[in-house]
Amino acid sequence: MVQQRLRVLMVTARYFPFMGGIETHVYEVARRLVHMGVSVTIATTSSHTMKLPREETREGVHILRVPCWPSDRDYYIAPEIFTIIKQGGWDLVHCQGSHTFVPPLAMLAAKQAGIPYVVTFHTGGNSSRLRTAIRDTQWRVQRPLYRGAAKLVGVSHFEADYFRTLLRLSHKRFAVIPNGGTTFTAGTTSTRPANTSTHTLIISPGRLERYKGHQHLITALPHVRQHRPDARLLILGAGPYESELRTLAEDIGMANHVDIRAVAPSDRKLMADTLGQATVVALMSEYEAHPIAVMEALAVHRPVVVADTSGLRELAQQGLVRAIPLHSSPHTVAQAVLRQIDEPLVPPANFTLPTWDECAEQVQAIYKQAVLCRDRRK
Repeated sequence: MVQQRLRVLMVTARYFPFMGGIETHVYEVARRLVHMGVSVTIATTSSHTMKLPREETREGVHILRVPCWPSDRDYYIAPEIFTIIKQGGWDLVHCQGSHTFVPPLAMLAAKQAGIPYVVTFHTGGNSSRLRTAIRDTQWRVQRPLYRGAAKLVGVSHFEADYFRTLLRLSHKRFAVIPNGGTTFTAGTTSTRPANTSTHTLIISPGRLERYKGHQHLITALPHVRQHRPDARLLILGAGPYESELRTLAEDIGMANHVDIRAVAPSDRKLMADTLGQATVVALMSEYEAHPIAVMEALAVHRPVVVADTSGLRELAQQGLVRAIPLHSSPHTVAQAVLRQIDEPLVPPANFTLPTWDECAEQVQAIYKQAVLCRDRRK
């Protein structure tokens, strides 16, 4: 008897060509699952600013885009996802993310249809203080839906422990599957890119939002340049905070030493090559569950300095990065950057970073267990 391929619907508010941690995670995992024999469809929202096909297939992954409202906010209310889930005949639904209206809608539809579902939280920061303040309440209200999940997945122990405590659920309901650190496409060899930079290059990666902390590297740059006159800052990302960052650099006389540009989100090789040119990588973000940008930097053996908060602290406790207090002064940030340049801390040679292949394998194992448990209950 020929076993049919597992039909999985991944539901995510945004997907490539948009940039972000969840988008990258879904891209890396979905195409690997297809290679492993899983039939993967991604249900996501369409863009109000970018004309994208409603339906297409890329690298074996089927993509469905549906309208969402309102057009000028990031709530992502997309009722058509409910219909796709209930009428699609899926073996399993995987909700990627936890911030918008998409995950509870997907969980509710799967629950009503009797389809096992998995949730990967992918928590992140937000530049809105109000949105940040109400998130605990938002997730507590959804507790009945989370409780019905076959598995709740954190990308770090910090994230899993946070939700286990917040939702008052057994640790048996949770799994930890870190983001991968491989920045090359499947089948290539991960080697350290040659560092051909002719100056001291500091890279601050991540979406251009206030909470990501790029501004702290800009204000620290004059202090760094007192000791390293050739120092430049590359802010690697795109987003709504770009004009404020450029204005800040101009105001403190650093505009000629600060570059801001983005790498296409699907071009992981170019991202690796760019990070490989860094003398040091810095991430002063207020909140990260398990930052892909840091994993990519570590994968190419770059020293990293981070803010001592959330999942970034967990990486520091593992001895992979150096951490300084959140909202440190520009002088303190500069001193930490200089220390990572002069006395670089990088993962030891015998330390193995998690890879996207391992991530996909662990996700597939959860899928199989969830479907097996469903079949036993029939």
